[in-house]
Amino acid sequence: MSRHGITRRHVMRNGAGVLAAGALGAPMVHAQGTGGTLRCGFWDHWVPNGNVVMRELCAEWGRANRVEVQVDTVTSNGNQILLTINAQAQSRTGYDLMSFPTWEPSNHQRMLEPVDDVMGRLIAKYGPVNPAAEYLGKHDGKWAAIPAVAGTQTKPACVRFDLMQQHAGIDIRAMWPARNERGPGADTWNWETFAQAAEKCHRAGFSFGLPMGSFTDAVDWVGALFNSYGAHMMDARGNVTVRNNAKLRAAVEMCARISRFLPNDVWAWDDGGNNRALISGRSALIFNPPSAWAVAKRDAPQVAEQCWTVPMPAGPEGRQLAYLPYFWGIWNFSRAKPAAKGLLEWLSDRPQAERQTNGSSGYDIPPFLSMTDFRVWETEGPPVGSVFNYPSRPHHQSQTSIAMAPAPASMAVQMYNQGLNTKLIARIVQGGETLDQALGWVERELNTIRRGG
Repeated sequence: MSRHGITRRHVMRNGAGVLAAGALGAPMVHAQGTGGTLRCGFWDHWVPNGNVVMRELCAEWGRANRVEVQVDTVTSNGNQILLTINAQAQSRTGYDLMSFPTWEPSNHQRMLEPVDDVMGRLIAKYGPVNPAAEYLGKHDGKWAAIPAVAGTQTKPACVRFDLMQQHAGIDIRAMWPARNERGPGADTWNWETFAQAAEKCHRAGFSFGLPMGSFTDAVDWVGALFNSYGAHMMDARGNVTVRNNAKLRAAVEMCARISRFLPNDVWAWDDGGNNRALISGRSALIFNPPSAWAVAKRDAPQVAEQCWTVPMPAGPEGRQLAYLPYFWGIWNFSRAKPAAKGLLEWLSDRPQAERQTNGSSGYDIPPFLSMTDFRVWETEGPPVGSVFNYPSRPHHQSQTSIAMAPAPASMAVQMYNQGLNTKLIARIVQGGETLDQALGWVERELNTIRRGG
């Protein structure tokens, strides 16, 4: 535990900061930004080398700009990063800059330093960002935070292709080869096919490792399923749309059906539960970025070499890809704002973005659409091509999915943090409620959120 009390691989070894001379091409910051200390609370990466690369980059920038850059890493396990953000917002003390999960720039926009200047320069150089990242990071026409490279992920299916072939009769690599084209059977990769495969693998003792609790991995995959059915619980104006919603009913029924073929303890899993299921060899499929596969390469290579990443299944209204962007935000109480902006702009530049993505074995997805051509996704293995289909590609015909969208951000963040979509399923499968009873409950919860604004 660090003095902040919540890290997994926390303070930089041999001192979090670096004071040294030498220039490495990092943009200089001037006036009060030159010298002094910059305190950073970055997300604790699921891929261990991701933290190593971030520390190296911060050290390089610090040496070039004569700034002591102190780096802590804050875990998302147990929602500790959310607790840290909330505690610092209330006390108005803590880091100068932090990693903010998906909805948190919306939740804390009044306490974040605007970053339109930084984003203006980056967009001029690299073009537009992912529309979902703009939806989450921009408020009232202003950028509240910078879409991050480190931590930004999609959550396609990581499949044990040997188990899927043996027990479900699906050749997933033939469907989705490591090239920009669909293979035979790709058009049948939908939630109905998925549910049938989940049942067959469950009966064979290799249940899909899909969390059903209130942590992000669970909320995101269920949110993508809902969105692929056009099943929204609240519209963009904040109107609750549960009653007489046939699309929502169909999505809930499908999700409840799938959940009955999952391990019994998925309702209590945190964001590491699905990783552990895959790495242990007990699961035929998870929805996850390449972190579980990357750890398996080290700890269980016999598992890693049987993994293949493919798009999420399609629903009646198309294919959605669960998306969980991170942001880098600067607290407005920071005394090192120019230095914070300088570091974050440098970290966002293409060379540093590619180093982050390479260092995380392809886990980190840059927010700029022009940066989806990094070669790491083609060359990583084993097996080579395993993560080719991790970033969204045109032949996937998928849309980025944000769980709880299109609800207004101020309400969606509450829906998301409470995990209302997974709790809805739990009331049916675990609590024994009827579909109508469970929908009545979630309608009441949404109306409470709506009244609170």
